[in-house]
Amino acid sequence: MSKIIRTYTCETAIPNCRQVKPGSVDGKVALATSSSDLILGVSDCSAGAAIGDRIDIVLFGEAEVDVGGTVGFGAFITADANGKAVAAAPAAGVNARTGGLLHQGAAVSGDVARVFVNPSRIQG
Repeated sequence: MSKIIRTYTCETAIPNCRQVKPGSVDGKVALATSSSDLILGVSDCSAGAAIGDRIDIVLFGEAEVDVGGTVGFGAFITADANGKAVAAAPAAGVNARTGGLLHQGAAVSGDVARVFVNPSRIQG
């Protein structure tokens, strides 16, 4: 399966396999740190990247992401405080930004899991 990847400049340090959001400056990205962040995609840079470095971001398609909690197969994911994937479970009437969905069997904190990156928004 093809995926869409774009290279951006880091506004914050971004480890590999983490979800990112737009930075405060056009064309830069920062680490996503909550379910309210506009998640763009998942970092794809084996060594991670420091502020000012260029980094590849998977915007659409399959990618690997660090997991920060229990996520079931096919569940929507969102970002925790470290950009890791956690299950998106907004309260009733609350919106959550998602980075995609888990594309393998269930995953738990500490796993690196395959996800289908397809940023969107869901409401509880």
